[in-house]
Amino acid sequence: MSNAETHPQPEVLEPGQPCTAVEILTPRLVPLGGVRATTVYRTLPQRRRSLVGSWCFLDHFGPDDVAVTGGMRMPRHPHTGLATVSWLFAGHVEHLDSGGNAAPVVPGELNLMIAGRGITHQEISAPGERTLHGVQLWFALPDETRFSENTFVRYVPEPVALPGVTARVFIGELLGSTSPVDTRTPDLLGAELVLEPGASVRLTVRADFEHAVLAERGEVTVNATAVDHRSLAYVPPGSGTLVISAGDAAARVILLGGVPLREQIVMWWNFVGRGHDEIVEYRRRYQAELGFEPADPRDAGKPPLFGTFPPGQLPPLPAPPLPNARMRPRE
Repeated sequence: MSNAETHPQPEVLEPGQPCTAVEILTPRLVPLGGVRATTVYRTLPQRRRSLVGSWCFLDHFGPDDVAVTGGMRMPRHPHTGLATVSWLFAGHVEHLDSGGNAAPVVPGELNLMIAGRGITHQEISAPGERTLHGVQLWFALPDETRFSENTFVRYVPEPVALPGVTARVFIGELLGSTSPVDTRTPDLLGAELVLEPGASVRLTVRADFEHAVLAERGEVTVNATAVDHRSLAYVPPGSGTLVISAGDAAARVILLGGVPLREQIVMWWNFVGRGHDEIVEYRRRYQAELGFEPADPRDAGKPPLFGTFPPGQLPPLPAPPLPNARMRPRE
């Protein structure tokens, strides 16, 4: 896959001046699941921009009536070279992975799964839930940690109250709140901000970070640029100030940030690698380990990547066919 990104010349900014070169990324609708698919609004990745820092994937879903959509029903599937962040606003999802972790995903609680060299997991809406609403985020692991062991972390951030604004910092540091979660990815930020009608917050942020603000609920402005509901505002590095304001209605945003990754990645299906051949191997080994295809002699003697699963679960998902052309890195 190749995504050409534009890199405009940075603004020359005075200290404390917010960057006005804000780029708006609109979502595309993607159905997930079977007949009663959950529709997600995907703003990362896209042709205009693949990454924000190390963040490489952003799905926004709901609020959905689970009785109509069937809720989240993602059977066992693989990941490599990345970490997943599940953050709910409403609902309850059950997480299960091949690292031996079973946990509820509930509103206001970070669920971070670091795939490392390989993991499989499933996410299923809990019985009796009526509404599902949240985001799922991925970030690419840097080269030095992408072959590390998998792990799963839960963390409940304490709210930070400001006039008209409440923030929850689930990754990194903001407004004096620091998440203790080790992401194995330095220089990363993830936070939820809820703004009362007409409220505004002026954030001191790292000038070497690029940032993205998802207008999760309501319409907002980011550095005086209007951002429609479900759209993502991208702010390039260069300014240590970020100004987020709500309109006449209450608003909620997801704020992401990080130092540009500066590594080329290949992202296909649920895998993040560094080249076409690596992705081909991940797919081949997943298909063999899960019994979809015979084992390949090239993989003889290699340790399993994707682990085992408890019996009695939904059948796992097979990998889709590979593209006809070689996958090219993006950055």
